[in-house]
Amino acid sequence: MKKPHLGQHFLINNSVADREINYAGICKDETVLEIGPGKGILTLRLAEKAKKVIAIEIDKSLADSLLKNAPENVEIILGDVLKIDKLPRIDKIVSNIPYQISSPLTFKLLNYNFKMAVLMYQKEFAERIVAIPKTKSYSRISVMLHYHANCEMIETVPKTCFLPQPKVDSSIVRLIPRKSPPFDLMDETFFFSLTKTLFSHRRKKIKTTLHNIYDLKDDSMPYLENRVDELTPEKIGELSNLLYSSLKKIN
Repeated sequence: MKKPHLGQHFLINNSVADREINYAGICKDETVLEIGPGKGILTLRLAEKAKKVIAIEIDKSLADSLLKNAPENVEIILGDVLKIDKLPRIDKIVSNIPYQISSPLTFKLLNYNFKMAVLMYQKEFAERIVAIPKTKSYSRISVMLHYHANCEMIETVPKTCFLPQPKVDSSIVRLIPRKSPPFDLMDETFFFSLTKTLFSHRRKKIKTTLHNIYDLKDDSMPYLENRVDELTPEKIGELSNLLYSSLKKIN
């Protein structure tokens, strides 16, 4: 039975499941993480391809059912992935993510070393991940993900492929962590904070936001007449470095 508070929508299309796994290019010596295995449509297929599958499931009834049918190379962890302090060592991630934890889970995963993730998101969220400047979907998530990984939206999955049927379509996204950032930062924490602040005031000119938040007196910085959704991640990084340097001089 579906538990609404867990946002459960189970994939029932075998072809979609097969394609997700193919997109990940799993090898026999790899350990794969699955979050929210549900009824196991991905889990059992992953077990055929990988050396080991680690599946984290918050619903005890689903975890117990899956455990009865899973082969020996599948480890079931009962718990909330967002509350697990440290995830196991993994090579790849393949998951149909519950919509309501998409953002915090994605950012949590980016703190770990892995080769590739193939993740199913709500389509609107997937569009935000790969969005470019001057588009409606461009957001803090677009900038943050660009900094951490190469992101590709591979295909849209109709809502009819799930049971119970959600209200919206989904999309499969492939994330490949970058070996090095696409641009240099003087302070990553400051950049992340600035990005969040600017997108919280995305309708305002950057000059207005910086004057209000940081009491900025220096009007010689670039992009002050722009709004943040007009800037590429690289330009936001450039602004971050200049502002950080300016504030350090003041303090």
